[in-house]
Formats: sequence, C-alpha cells, structure tokens
Amino acid sequence: MTHSPNRDTLERWAAGERIAPLPAREGAAPPAISFEFFPPKTEALEAQLWACVERLATLAPNFVSVTYGAGGTTQERTHATVLRLVRETALTPAAHLTCVGATRDEVDAVARRYWEAGVKHIVALRGDMPGGAAYAPHPGGYDFAADLVAGLKRVADFEITVAAYPETHPQAISPEADLDNLKRKLDAGATRAITQVFFDNDTFLRFLDRALAAGIKAPIVPGIMPVSNFGQAARFCASCGTSVPKWMESLFEGLDDDIETRRMVAAATTAEQVRILQANGIDEFHFYTLNRPDLVYAISRILGVKPVGTGVGAK
Repeated sequence: MTHSPNRDTLERWAAGERIAPLPAREGAAPPAISFEFFPPKTEALEAQLWACVERLATLAPNFVSVTYGAGGTTQERTHATVLRLVRETALTPAAHLTCVGATRDEVDAVARRYWEAGVKHIVALRGDMPGGAAYAPHPGGYDFAADLVAGLKRVADFEITVAAYPETHPQAISPEADLDNLKRKLDAGATRAITQVFFDNDTFLRFLDRALAAGIKAPIVPGIMPVSNFGQAARFCASCGTSVPKWMESLFEGLDDDIETRRMVAAATTAEQVRILQANGIDEFHFYTLNRPDLVYAISRILGVKPVGTGVGAK
C-alpha cells in the first residue's frame, strides 16, 4: 500500500515551496566539536582508547576531556591519560577534577601538577561519592563545584568548564536552585558549561531560554551521546536523571542480538538530533564517546567537520 502526498502538500509543491533540508548553511563554518574519553582499566581497554584517540584526532577537536571516577577513584589513571595526550598528540586535553575525597590542598596540588605539565583546561565538577552514597563535602575540602572553580582560579589562570543539567540535577531542590548553582559556577570563573546527556531537543532549547533569562551569557554546549546499546544507556540515564523517550525504546525493540542494525539506528537518531540543534543555531557539540570512535566520527562528518590529518600528529 502506498501513500500519496496530501492536498496541502501538493498545493505547497505547486507553489514552488519545499520542506528545506538541514545541510549546513552554504559557506558557513562547521560547528566546533569536543570529545570525552574515560581512562582505561586494562591493557586491552588502553589499546581501545588510543585507537579511538587516533581516529577522532583527525577531526581536530577544540579539546578532549578525560573523566574522573567517583570519589577520585581514577585519579592516577586520569592523570596518566591526560599526560600521555600532552606528550604524544597534538590534541588539547582537559582534565576532569572533583571536590570529592580530598582536601583543598590535595586538590590544589593536583591542579598545579596539571598546570606545570602544560594542561591549562580543567572540567570542574562536584563529583559523586563512591558506591552511590549521599554527597558530603570532604572535611577541609571544597564544598561544591563553584568553590572548586574559585579555588582553581587562585591556583592558576585555567580555562574551566562546568556541568549543566537541562533536566535538573537529581539532587537539586528545584530547577531554579539548580540554575542558580550553574550561574554561581560561571560567575566564579568558569568559561563554559557542557550539559548532561539529553535526547529531547526541546528540553535543551527551553533550558537555554531559562538560562538566558537568569542572566547566564556563557556558552552552554550540548552533551551528545550516541546510543547503540539501549539497555545500557537506559540504566545510565536512570542514574543521572536523564529521561529516555518512548520512541527511542521502540526503535531498539527486538534488536538486542543485532549489533549492526543497532549501530545504524544510533547513527540515524543522533545525526537527526544534532542536525536539528544545528538548524536552531547551535554551533558547538561535546560528544560522550565511551571510547568508541566510529559513530562519533560519522556524526561529526554529517555536521560538516572534515578530517585535517591522518593521525594524532606530532607535537
């Protein structure tokens, strides 16, 4: 059974009107991009990470960030990964740093190590307690991310990125309080915010409107995560307060054992999400890579980002 265009559509076509596609504006520069990696736990995962770095480095991202485990549990692995990025690649690394599990002096010492090693960009986060425990500031430590931002600025003139939550941080007392907290982090010296993952573009665009009304003028960059394993993504989103739309669950239904189709669905849905954001004027994207490059590479190309080299390059 086929479906013909309805009368309204035919009348628009007859008048020469077409539904516009979503290519980048002719002559416009592609959006800025950045990538997030996590430090590897094993030799096999380390090889996977560096294969990911090698592939995505050809896209010349603005920066790449390296995560920090709950309670600072990956501190040394994060540090080693960031330093290797400095030594062996032409990329600009940003190190995640949290308030949890350390005194101010200890956090400041880590920050100074980064600065002396040539790492000038920090992603400053409150952080989570190990084992999912309720958050409690460390005695003698920085209480919250805004305090950490101010402390880092006293250590050195870091570029600082902070987190934003379009759907509100799960532990915030209200959306308004969460937005106030974001403004405090930016007023303390942060230069941009990157959002928690989201799948509903309207949620993000409404959040931008609210932020602007609250007097926030710093860039708020959408955090984008391609989803090819729906069950895994749904569990992660449940833990961080991100809603997962029913249409996404439906798209992946019955594909548990069909990896290739899942990957095609992931590429299509994420590409659609970022192209619609691009059509709404968003010109910067931060991708949560999960240390897997192929989907992120493809989506970046759809955004108009072209490779500039064949590898990580020499310093």
